[in-house]
Amino acid sequence: MTEVEQRLNKAFKKAMGRYGVIEDGDHILVGLSGGKDSLLLLELLAKRSRIIKPKFTVEAIHVRMANVKYETSTDYLSRFCDNLGVRLHVVTTSFDETIPTHKPKCFLCSWHRRKQMFNLAQQLGCNKIALGHHNDDIIHTALMNTIFQGHFSTMPVVLKMRKMPLTIIRPLCFCEEKDIRAYAEMSGYEKQVKLCPYETDSHRTSIRNLYKQIEEMAPEVRYSIWNALEAEGKLVE
Repeated sequence: MTEVEQRLNKAFKKAMGRYGVIEDGDHILVGLSGGKDSLLLLELLAKRSRIIKPKFTVEAIHVRMANVKYETSTDYLSRFCDNLGVRLHVVTTSFDETIPTHKPKCFLCSWHRRKQMFNLAQQLGCNKIALGHHNDDIIHTALMNTIFQGHFSTMPVVLKMRKMPLTIIRPLCFCEEKDIRAYAEMSGYEKQVKLCPYETDSHRTSIRNLYKQIEEMAPEVRYSIWNALEAEGKLVE
């Protein structure tokens, strides 16, 4: 096992131990976008599900947006899931771009994708939905919310939904993006056929660049922000 694999496995186990993202009897639906993060998430969960404890099952959903022109090869995703022994559900949805709204397209796309995930999860009897957000995503979101929204919060590692019997989990919460990227290249993960045309239009790209500058000034900023989020109870809701 390479050093990168060791770090990712250690980080995955740390999330299980500290936040209890996986419990005995869980039925987990993984949001499989086709990007490196969700591919790794599914791989780690599928391999872990073969271990006796905790005993849980995994399925995956890939949501295609009919009116947003970016895509991942569903043939590749099917092969990827088959190799892991995971059932894949492919769903197509869309939103009406002609309806006036102040919401950005990224928000609308995300909202409709989540809606499909929630619906399928309940149809399948899943109690958890796993998303591939990693450590950098969570920290960048905390910065973005602080700067643009005026409150210190982020995407929780564990979020129990109030209106439905589902819990959102982010098992890659301790995995760093650079390690995921390195593992994806080493494992030969296929890249998306066409990238999202709106992915550079959000504040997230600017925050990512800002974070790099902050990290050069304060190399320990990753741990400082995480400890602050944990102290404020922002990682489990």
